[in-house]
Amino acid sequence: MKIHMSDEAVKWYQEEMNIESGDSFRFFVRYGGSSTIQKGFSLGVVKDSPKEAGAKMEKNGITFFIEESDVWYFDQNDLIVDYDHDKDEPVFDYKKPADQ
Repeated sequence: MKIHMSDEAVKWYQEEMNIESGDSFRFFVRYGGSSTIQKGFSLGVVKDSPKEAGAKMEKNGITFFIEESDVWYFDQNDLIVDYDHDKDEPVFDYKKPADQ
């Protein structure tokens, strides 16, 4: 699995969550909320350091990652993080990798 993030989404996280080059940022599974891939669960976000990353990417010197223990949530999909200009917030999408 991979993480894909638009430049606008990265900028939003930098501004709204005060993350900067050298920081690490984790997407984690939380109980509750809504998701298109796992009923009763959703994604949370927090500044954190990777312990056993199941997926990670770096952009603008910031490491975005998902711990191995949370990979099940994505059901073999990549995480796509984009930015919704109308709502002024990031949006998540999930897509099967092209090589599957």
